[in-house]
Amino acid sequence: MKNSRAFVMLAIAVLAGLAAVSFASRWLLQTSSSAMTSVAVATSDISLGQPLNQNLVHLVSWPNSSVPPGAFADAKALEGRVLLTSLAPGEPVLEAKLAPQGTKGGLSAVIGEGHRAITVRVNDVVGVAGFALPGNYVDVIVNTQQANKTDTQQSISKIVLEKILVLAVAQQVSRDDTAPKVVNAVTLEVTPEQAEKLDLARSVGTLSLVLRNQVDKQTPNTGGATKLTLLDLPASAPVVAAAEPVHPVRAKYAARPAPKRDCVGVLSGVTGSVECF
Repeated sequence: MKNSRAFVMLAIAVLAGLAAVSFASRWLLQTSSSAMTSVAVATSDISLGQPLNQNLVHLVSWPNSSVPPGAFADAKALEGRVLLTSLAPGEPVLEAKLAPQGTKGGLSAVIGEGHRAITVRVNDVVGVAGFALPGNYVDVIVNTQQANKTDTQQSISKIVLEKILVLAVAQQVSRDDTAPKVVNAVTLEVTPEQAEKLDLARSVGTLSLVLRNQVDKQTPNTGGATKLTLLDLPASAPVVAAAEPVHPVRAKYAARPAPKRDCVGVLSGVTGSVECF
């Protein structure tokens, strides 16, 4: 009798424990599911300017408390959208990293509003030994001939454009690479006025790119370098017209009349002469 009661109490305890575990697990599942949401992330490396599709993004569970602003919960909403920056695998796709709706893919998608893209020919020297990479900023120097006050030509090197963004080198637009690339063309992002100045500069002289710090915003105004400033020579003195030679003035003297003298005729034989005193 006592053993049967013990078995009954044990069975009731086991059933109560199983019920408690079931209710607890169900509560935890409901709580965890309500604290998570779906966020679209990159499936693999995606380059800027590339249109998105369902093969490039997938949904993952993300804590509600840490969902980044502008995230997408539906992968279909990203169909055809173009990236303004590169994405790594697992990185969430945000609205701030996308071009406006309807933008086509390619380099034109990453050009800033009101700007243009212009390509200049470079070599291993002009292109800063290949260290001018997409995403870097450069200054543009032109070397040309300048007319001075004496109408003679002299060489001058002058910075004509400052803090210009490099959009692409050759056909590469990825901004994640840090290894130098020696190419023959660099595409720069400029305003329409800067595009005109750059086109004129490459037609009147030779161009050089100067790599600058990405966070340096200073734009010093330089006067350009000439041969005189390069060698620290004084400016040439103005040419003074030579004075006309002074010729000595010769005094003019009037001829004096011959003094009057007394003359006497002398006759000697058959000859005669005149003697004056």
